[in-house]
Amino acid sequence: MKKFKNPVTQKKILRFKEIKQAYFSLWILIIIYLVSLGSEFVCNGTPLYVKFNGSSYFPVLKFYSEDVFKGNGKKTRPNYKKMNKSKIFGENSGNYMIFAPVPFGPFESIDPKSIPVSDNVTVSFVPVPMIGTVNIKKDYSVARSYLFEFFAKKEEKEIKGHKITKYCHIPIGLKKEVDKRFANKKALSLSIKTECFDGRKILVSLSTFSPRKKSPKTVRLTFREIEPEELVSHKLVFNKDLVLIKKSSQIWNIVSEYDKKLVFDFLQRRLSAPVDTLRLTIENRLYKVSFTKEDIRFPFPPIAGHIMGIDGAGRDVFARILYGFRTSLSFGLMLVLCSMTIGIIAGAVQGYYGSIVDITGQRFIEIWSTLPFLYVMILIGSLLGRSFLLLLFCYGLFNWIGISYYIRAEFLRLRKQPFVEAAKCMGISNSKIIFKHILPNAMVPVITFSPFMLVGAIGSLAALDYLGFGLPPPTPSWGELLFQAQQYRWAWWLILYPSTALFVVMLLCIFVGDGIRNAFDPKRYSRLR
Repeated sequence: MKKFKNPVTQKKILRFKEIKQAYFSLWILIIIYLVSLGSEFVCNGTPLYVKFNGSSYFPVLKFYSEDVFKGNGKKTRPNYKKMNKSKIFGENSGNYMIFAPVPFGPFESIDPKSIPVSDNVTVSFVPVPMIGTVNIKKDYSVARSYLFEFFAKKEEKEIKGHKITKYCHIPIGLKKEVDKRFANKKALSLSIKTECFDGRKILVSLSTFSPRKKSPKTVRLTFREIEPEELVSHKLVFNKDLVLIKKSSQIWNIVSEYDKKLVFDFLQRRLSAPVDTLRLTIENRLYKVSFTKEDIRFPFPPIAGHIMGIDGAGRDVFARILYGFRTSLSFGLMLVLCSMTIGIIAGAVQGYYGSIVDITGQRFIEIWSTLPFLYVMILIGSLLGRSFLLLLFCYGLFNWIGISYYIRAEFLRLRKQPFVEAAKCMGISNSKIIFKHILPNAMVPVITFSPFMLVGAIGSLAALDYLGFGLPPPTPSWGELLFQAQQYRWAWWLILYPSTALFVVMLLCIFVGDGIRNAFDPKRYSRLR
């Protein structure tokens, strides 16, 4: 507080502290950003400290070649995790390594063998609903049928010649539609629920009918099984030794020996690779038999050691989000600083000198603002490549325009004030008047708009990375993770965690911006009492 001797400034700072939402949001952002600046000590596949044969090494701070540890003359980077499990490193009980709390870096592809998954195979027996057809004559007797025996009474062996009403209820609405077809009248398709006399529910369908030269001798009815109690999926779980360890029903007891051998053959193959669905007939019912096993494929959902899951390239999502936060906030802060600097200089020169300088500057800014930013980015990126500094430079060329308008307006308002006229009369140079007398009194829009510009910068970087025009891969980026989420829509963790991080950071910045705007509101200190 001693640094801010101006009583109005002190009141503004106290007012900002009174707004707890903004004050705590600022501290949360500062703390997270400081943690992200030391991301190498939080998430890193390289050990923080290595004790080897009595010597100490700090690989996180200094590069050591493989020759230092193995003496093989190779100057390449050693695989510390593999070396930690090697016999050479384990011969001496005093050798050890200390890794970061999350021992995975943002660029490190995780070994699939290190991910624990179950070797059990789940066999699902899913019954297939039965479908049958029957052609009936005008007296509703069966002319011919296909697979209708399932819907008929079990003791019936011959259905031809029997009336369809012997096996199931025929609703009045269905009879009317059948009569229309026998009368050779136009009729639309129809599906009606009914049931067999043994209680099984079925769906009877008629297709669309158009009049013909002669009336039809038979009409086809399609029967579909619906909502039967037997249509329940049966699941069996086998371990890697093909031993049944869990079952949800007794279906395995009624499977024939031949079919069991077929299932075991598919089980054996499923342990090493995916297999197709098997179709079996069990007690006159068709079943689709599927074999599911938890396979290791990237992206992989959150597990122990990877609390936010693994992305499509086998990299830890938490590490990439943390490093991506550092990249996003650093980019945003640098962009705001550059934009503010250019905007302040442009607005100050226009507002202070006015006249032809102001008019010329405004016309130039209007022309410059009409240039399509995205096309310029694509053109420069295709010519010079993609990099952090190039992206910052390209974005900074356009991001300063808005703040220059506010600074220009403040300088136009303040340049005729008595303290400015007095400074001119004293012979003080224009540069000192601009930067030491007027600018400190025109900083309110700069301070109040900076958090919102930071939000825009972070969001723009994420959008550009999502579109593929941002930072070059494999730079950790929230936008790149969101792009992966679009490719792997079933990977919910790739959309949940990056979008949550982006939302929280932008929300905290908005809270800070609202707090600064309220604290710097001039009306609070300009009222007469």
